[in-house]
Amino acid sequence: MVTPAGTESTTGSARRLNQPQRALVEAHVDGSPRRVDRSAVTLVREEWRVVDRWWTEEPVSRRYFDVVLAGGEHMVVFRDEEVGRWFSQRGS
Repeated sequence: MVTPAGTESTTGSARRLNQPQRALVEAHVDGSPRRVDRSAVTLVREEWRVVDRWWTEEPVSRRYFDVVLAGGEHMVVFRDEEVGRWFSQRGS
């Protein structure tokens, strides 16, 4: 839905680009991903943590991995440590 000003309405079905999606991740003992959505991880290119807003009621604590899957697809996966779930985003 488009408003008269030419911007998309927030009530429509539009979503943000590259919005994280729930992912099925099988992890190694050290917590790094072994499989993502049933596809083997062939390379972990980078790993980093984000800890922010710890002083609020909605803190952020995530462990990110930039991975390459068996089919050559690049993906960023992260474990949201606040909710105990994995999510994925398309990588570059």
